[in-house]
Amino acid sequence: MRENMQWTNKRGALLLAGALLALAGPLAATTATGAPGVSGARAVPRTAPAAPADPAEGPDPIDFAVVVDQSASLADKDLARETEAAALLVQGEISERSRAAVIGFGSSEKRGQSPVQDVCQLTVADAAGRERLSDCVQELGRRDTARMGPGTDFPAAVRQAVTRLTGAEAGPGTGTGTGTGTGTGTGTGTGGAKKPGTPKVVFLLTDGKLDVADSPEYGTDRESRQSNGEKRLVEELARARAAGVQIWPLGFGGELDRAALTAMAEGGYRGACSEIPGSAPRMRVVDTSAEIDKALQETFAAARCAQIAHGTAGKPPADLTVTIPPIATDGSLTVAKHDPKVQVTYFDPAGRKVPVRGEFDGSSFEVSGANGPVEALRVKNPLPGAWRVHIEAPPGHGDREVAVRAIWQGRLRSAVVLDPASPRAGEQVKVEVQMQTRRGVVITDPRQLAGLSVAADLSGEGFEPVSFRLADDGKAPDAKAGDVRFTGTLTVPAGATGALELVTRMEAPGITSDRRPLHAVVAKGAPLVTAALTVDSATVHPGATVRGTLDVTNNDSAPHTLRLGLADQTPGAELVVAPATVTAPPNGSTRIPFTVTVGKSTPFGALGGQITVVDTAHGDRTLRGALLNVRVVEPPTWWERWWKAVIGGVVLVLLVGTFVGIRLFFRRRRRDLTGVTLELCQDGRSLDTLTVRRGQSPGGVFAFTVDEPYGAPATLRRVPGGGGSSAHVLRSTGAGELLLRPRGGAQVPVRTGEPAGLGDHELVVRGGRPAPARGRGTPWSRRPRRTGGGDTGEGSGRLTGPGADGSSDASAYDVNF
Repeated sequence: MRENMQWTNKRGALLLAGALLALAGPLAATTATGAPGVSGARAVPRTAPAAPADPAEGPDPIDFAVVVDQSASLADKDLARETEAAALLVQGEISERSRAAVIGFGSSEKRGQSPVQDVCQLTVADAAGRERLSDCVQELGRRDTARMGPGTDFPAAVRQAVTRLTGAEAGPGTGTGTGTGTGTGTGTGTGGAKKPGTPKVVFLLTDGKLDVADSPEYGTDRESRQSNGEKRLVEELARARAAGVQIWPLGFGGELDRAALTAMAEGGYRGACSEIPGSAPRMRVVDTSAEIDKALQETFAAARCAQIAHGTAGKPPADLTVTIPPIATDGSLTVAKHDPKVQVTYFDPAGRKVPVRGEFDGSSFEVSGANGPVEALRVKNPLPGAWRVHIEAPPGHGDREVAVRAIWQGRLRSAVVLDPASPRAGEQVKVEVQMQTRRGVVITDPRQLAGLSVAADLSGEGFEPVSFRLADDGKAPDAKAGDVRFTGTLTVPAGATGALELVTRMEAPGITSDRRPLHAVVAKGAPLVTAALTVDSATVHPGATVRGTLDVTNNDSAPHTLRLGLADQTPGAELVVAPATVTAPPNGSTRIPFTVTVGKSTPFGALGGQITVVDTAHGDRTLRGALLNVRVVEPPTWWERWWKAVIGGVVLVLLVGTFVGIRLFFRRRRRDLTGVTLELCQDGRSLDTLTVRRGQSPGGVFAFTVDEPYGAPATLRRVPGGGGSSAHVLRSTGAGELLLRPRGGAQVPVRTGEPAGLGDHELVVRGGRPAPARGRGTPWSRRPRRTGGGDTGEGSGRLTGPGADGSSDASAYDVNF
């Protein structure tokens, strides 16, 4: 809705109304701060924790307004970038229960003009609402100089945003300056119901400074208008502070009034979404409008205790990526397309295309702004990892770079163990907390919780609420540092008389807790039954069991039936405790073993939750609880179970094969006749020689024949392929022996250098490798030299040796082939 300045002849009545409202402003500030004139942060009294929200409802909502400078100092491209930045905020909000408004502002300098323009009314950011916001936010880029002046009216912008966020009704008009240099009231009421507990936040974009010198409502002359505008801004900030509205200014360009931006951040409500540094309102400045989309989203994340993940950028067609961590439970992927023609497709970390709306693999999806320059995919329970965003554009629409970012928040569920479960007044108790996401991911990596602060509030009958811290530092009472189990102790106040309620609070960048209470009752006197509960830490496969022990002392004269149960289980876990009930005998102590069976459909990962034991004889009073420390892993594959045996077998086979291969190699080498020379002799005269070449003696066998041409000396000729029965065969046994099988005869041993009968001829074998001597033979180096009856050199085959007759013992010589 566009507000128009109403000028009537009833000027006096308007002045009176303005004066009354001006008085109401300081009065409201006095009520909020406790003392008149106090302009600091409002003191908030400590109260008991609010009723926790159901974790299924998602992140807590906020009400926010994006207030955008439309003054004449802005170039068209700057205004376009402001528009896209505003669209990124309203599209990227992660809670469907939040409400958003978009307001443009300039100045009012003549009749018919208004300093503000309601571009988008306060709208619930659900599926339909985000589509409406996607459409209406584009109105920011259409300036109407006839209805809005060129100046910069910060007071009117803040007033309009506060009014819209708090639901206050606008008054009949606005007061005017008196010409004396003093400001007047605004004519806007401060009434209206404020939604309890919902943060109210204003994000203000501007490129300049306060400029109301030509706005008549601030005075009758230019000299007083700027001064009155500054005073009016202080009043409007006080009103925002009283209404609990934060102001987060973001400036860009070189003409900024940094002091004014700082004053706006510090003049509004100083409450924050958490105690984390950086979550309280502050101003921010960037150099140019090209940086405001990134800076505004970072500012938005800080204001609502979320985190922002910056992804990649590129021109269509392209695949962009952005990573969502395992701790995130709610998020939005925002795509700054600039051009509505750009088409976007989303893929989860498993590479699967996700729907634009609906459920898929435990996650909920909802796309908005597909027909606008900014598009967003809201995801509940997102799959952690790198998400891929594929962008396409028709010809002529892919010249601008597209960027993807993710705003996320982790809303954690807490499993809390109170020890003892029913403490007495004045007794010290230990509190242990374990955390998991709604998707069932138990947080076990402390790096995901960097900067996490865990505290607890104990409230109940007979005492004021007590707060205390929990730590994961390995110092007593914490058992182990870095196991993401936070532990602390406190003493139950002596005045505690009945019911107790314990609520844990977790605070870290991007992390909030579900604030579900743990209920207990103060015990009266010494308990009749006490119990100690332990569960083994284990890594198991689905279908396995985990052992535990229950130690019970029953001081009653009657037996007590105790029930073992499970609480805060990981979604989808199939756990069974056996036995489910046990009996504690009277007047004694007993130890009872039990098991927890992990069902075969239980999801992999750390199991959340705890084992509890309750006394059924006393209204199911909880005696003890113990957090599970069990991790379920995928069953090993056949290879994982037997790989050692397989590798060992393969190594053994290789060793045996190598050994056999080496033996065969050397055996073949010993049997190889390559280099052996056969000499054909007759009557002591050499007729022909034949040398065995490589590859001619397969298996140590060489076949040959003697050709006797008519009228010519006999010659030796190799016969390929073994030669059959028509050839002579020389064979090596591989053990240093040579055997000669004459054609058609029986094989006989042959020694090198000695003639062997071959029909009408003799055969002398020479060459080859020597073999070690057998028996008592003479070593090779000391063997007698052979002499022949004719030729010199190797001799004719006759040997001279140590015998008296010049012969030698044939067994003293051997040749290894």
